[in-house]
Amino acid sequence: MTLIAFNKPYDCLSQFTREPDSPAAALADWIDRPGVYPAGRLDRDSEGLLLLTDDGRLQNRLADPRHKLAKVYLAQVEGEIDEAALSALREGVTLKDGPTRPAGAERVDEPDWLWPRNPPVRYRKSVPTSWVEITLREGRNRQVRRMTAHVGFPTLRLIRVAIGPYRLDGLAPGEWRELSA
Repeated sequence: MTLIAFNKPYDCLSQFTREPDSPAAALADWIDRPGVYPAGRLDRDSEGLLLLTDDGRLQNRLADPRHKLAKVYLAQVEGEIDEAALSALREGVTLKDGPTRPAGAERVDEPDWLWPRNPPVRYRKSVPTSWVEITLREGRNRQVRRMTAHVGFPTLRLIRVAIGPYRLDGLAPGEWRELSA
């Protein structure tokens, strides 16, 4: 059984094949390991930990929300996120597709290990940004982005740093390593 931790760069698809007429990279641009597939997805404009495996049962256990593996994200948001917004995220918010489960949400400092994003996040002198660590136990489409926007702090940059016990831990964008399952 193979389990791979990959730091998915910005503007990369969570699949091995490129889309026609799209400049986005695909997993095959970095990982030359036949028979492994992503356990879950990250949006093209999100970065960070993506797990890949050749074991269908493990893939299901890692990706299926019924197993409630915590997924930890760092989100750079527009504005100075306040306690009211963090409290709303912790309680769960109601999105168009229904209420979210309560989430972990803490304001954090920008990590000192963070790599620069290419292209950079838009910068506006008059609008500050802040960072929040969000822990989810469900996985809806673009959920963190929709949740932060719902509480008035749109996400500018999103990085997944952990899935259950597996962490990004020092992988640069585009790098991967084998893990023990």
